[in-house]
Amino acid sequence: MTMQQLPLGVRLADRAVFESFLPARNAEALEHARRAALGEPGVSWFCGPAGAGKTHLLQAICAAAGSVRRTAYVPLGELAQLGVEVLAGLPQLDCLAIDDLDAVLGHIEWERALFTLVREVSESGATLVLAADRPPALLRWALADLGSRCTAAAVLQLRALEEAEQQEALRLRARLRGLELPEDTSRWLQRRFPRDMGQLYALLDTLDEAALAAQRRLTVPFIREVLARPGRS
Repeated sequence: MTMQQLPLGVRLADRAVFESFLPARNAEALEHARRAALGEPGVSWFCGPAGAGKTHLLQAICAAAGSVRRTAYVPLGELAQLGVEVLAGLPQLDCLAIDDLDAVLGHIEWERALFTLVREVSESGATLVLAADRPPALLRWALADLGSRCTAAAVLQLRALEEAEQQEALRLRARLRGLELPEDTSRWLQRRFPRDMGQLYALLDTLDEAALAAQRRLTVPFIREVLARPGRS
């Protein structure tokens, strides 16, 4: 897949697509995300613990919509330091995904800018997807009007993967990369990095590159060798 170059220098992860998302208990959220990518208008709110797949779905929406719609993925956890100016011009887009709202909530200047953004996007009939760790009804808003608008959004609660689901998700990601990830290897990775899918996926990317360079299979001894290299924990 061709990666999308987005405003503000943000790039989508090339593996963050719907095909690499394991539905498990988040099938409803996945289907909703697919509809958003196809152009379903309105405001949606994805929430859940770290590693549940919020960023994956937001980026997958932008990746799927980007070939035919004006799209942007905005991770506020990375961009909040630039100020509210990062939101300028975004209401003109057709599909907008704003991640890590937790990074700016409680700051009145940010919430005023977000209120304007949500209102303008809603009036234009575009697609707006927001993500935070909790549902809007459980957050402490500095601007009550913004809280009310977000509480009225379609709220999708994502659940973290259980152990067996984690292994299945790892093997799915590996298959899409053309890798064979034996079951004993996925179990070993899971024991080393328990319940941290972001770290597991990042490690799989590293192992993919190392296996390709060395023409090796993803066995536990090979992974131990890669992890023992300088710069690896």
